[in-house]
Amino acid sequence: MNRELIINVNPTEVSIALCEDKVLVELNKEQCQAGFSVGDIYLGKVRKIMPGLNAAFVNIGHEKDAFIHYLDLGANYRSLDKLVASNLPGKRSLRVEAMKLEPQLEKEGRIGDHLKVGDLVMVQIAKEAISTKGPRLTADISLAGRNVVLVPFTSKVFVSTKIRSNAAKKRLRKVAQEVLPPNFGVIIRTAAADAEDIDIMQDILSLVERWNTTLAELRKSEAPARLMSEMSRVNTIIRDSLNDTFSQIMVDDETMYNEIRSYVHVIKPEMERLVKLYKGKVPIFEQFDVAKQIKSLFAKYVSLKRGAYLIIEHTEAMHVIDVNSGNRTKKDESQEQTVLEVNLAAAKEIARQLRLRDMGGIVIVDFIDMAKAQSRQMLLTEMQQLMATDKAKHTILPLSKFGLMQITRQRVRPIAMEETSDVCPTCHGTGKVGPTILLEQKIEGQIQLLAEKGVKFVELRVSPYVAAYLKRGIPSRRMRWIFKYKIRIKLTSDSSVGMIDVSYLDKKGKSLLY
Repeated sequence: MNRELIINVNPTEVSIALCEDKVLVELNKEQCQAGFSVGDIYLGKVRKIMPGLNAAFVNIGHEKDAFIHYLDLGANYRSLDKLVASNLPGKRSLRVEAMKLEPQLEKEGRIGDHLKVGDLVMVQIAKEAISTKGPRLTADISLAGRNVVLVPFTSKVFVSTKIRSNAAKKRLRKVAQEVLPPNFGVIIRTAAADAEDIDIMQDILSLVERWNTTLAELRKSEAPARLMSEMSRVNTIIRDSLNDTFSQIMVDDETMYNEIRSYVHVIKPEMERLVKLYKGKVPIFEQFDVAKQIKSLFAKYVSLKRGAYLIIEHTEAMHVIDVNSGNRTKKDESQEQTVLEVNLAAAKEIARQLRLRDMGGIVIVDFIDMAKAQSRQMLLTEMQQLMATDKAKHTILPLSKFGLMQITRQRVRPIAMEETSDVCPTCHGTGKVGPTILLEQKIEGQIQLLAEKGVKFVELRVSPYVAAYLKRGIPSRRMRWIFKYKIRIKLTSDSSVGMIDVSYLDKKGKSLLY
């Protein structure tokens, strides 16, 4: 597989396209100075306790208060609360390494026993603000690196379940334990399986340093305040995705190019040569055929091969995808086999669309009904395999008796939406067009102007509606203009012309207006 990262930078946002074998599979957008990104750490102030929800609303500076549930406080909240209290301005600072950890929180508890209105809390964004909802928070704070995730207030070392080798697990645990300070634990990521010991150690030490920098910010901040910002979306994608399958990382901004190159030099120096600065005159997304794919892939209707297509609808509560066979027919095959082929092709595109649009929450897919249980099981297995590479947590349920498949997918950001329609050339987006009487005056004015210039013939190419209007009556408007301005007028009805658009052409079909 050949993977490319294409990055377009403009003053308001950074667009990041991930392509696999020239096919767009992920599109991320990062608003410049937008703030409130997943992973950011804040010092917030409790605004309201909701006993019925066993949750609280916290002011972190967002226009809507952020939400935190009791279960999101984490088992080590008492230790975090003690650390925050001792590191506030004017207090004697305390480091995690030197702490005596407090007893863990009970799983069955009430948030009112631990938070009060006005309390200061150190929290991390778990989900960005989506639609009418504010950000979702967690106090179970962690810092993600390329090879490990640092977890304060614990001494445990966890290894990704995707690393199967016992020898590898033993080696990785030993490497982590050699450099971990007291009261720090880690989750070793799948990427660490192929990493050198020194790289894993450096990753852990850099994350510990970031944690100490966050505490330093805490000592000089007033709530609400951001203590630590997650790295840019570009670097996050590079951190989580960069491997030997990448052929290039192309960026059209020199500042961003230097930033990415420096970051890649730190995490994978041998791949620094893949980072390239694009200097072409054609926009970068046009040059690499990304713009065309965005227009076709983010539309309501998504075409499949041989006439089949998807209809994708988004609502506040869920996303709905309908699979249609279109005009797909095969005389030599049974209807069941044809339907299975369409459903399997649809499953492949749906798995791609979920990643591409970053669709989360509940997704209902209405596949074409299949009579055989074997076919339904084959479709479920195929969808599970296609979704296996999706990094977002997800669950796929078997087809219901109505042919519906329910998919739940982790949602941490708003769905990626692209504007795939153009502004109406007739109304220019206003939804209104000029009155007919003014159009008639405009056409007559142009004919008069052409006649005064000595033009003897003009072809009016108009929509069928305007043509019918100009031919109506005895004498018609066309005939009146012929006699009045002594000019031959040919009226051509063309359904491809805009509702009130008019072309003024000579005998060779060339425009008479300059």
